[in-house]
Amino acid sequence: MKEAGLPQRYLEFVNIREHCSYVHQDPEIRDKADNKAIELIKASVSRARLLEDIPIKVVPVKPVALIIGGGIAGLSAAIDLGDAGYKVYLIEKNTTTGGRMSQLDRTFPTDDCSI
Repeated sequence: MKEAGLPQRYLEFVNIREHCSYVHQDPEIRDKADNKAIELIKASVSRARLLEDIPIKVVPVKPVALIIGGGIAGLSAAIDLGDAGYKVYLIEKNTTTGGRMSQLDRTFPTDDCSI
């Protein structure tokens, strides 16, 4: 695309192999598969004629994340984002973190204490 001087947004992809060749291997319907491939290509060309270049806008991004919910998923996300260098704000509506997990006495499969 770059060599032709065209923006990447002008690319239209048609997956003939997955939509036609692999699923229509029966010799009795190969002609129909060929017609289907031709129709897919025609539709793709028609769509490509309508594509417009979208300007790329660069905006500054702060490495900050807000996580709502201090359950297992929220705590895991906070740890992963923190390890990746993001400043993390974790919000939990209850007085303790852990979500439903903190309400359990024992956990499967090890039967360990959940807290």
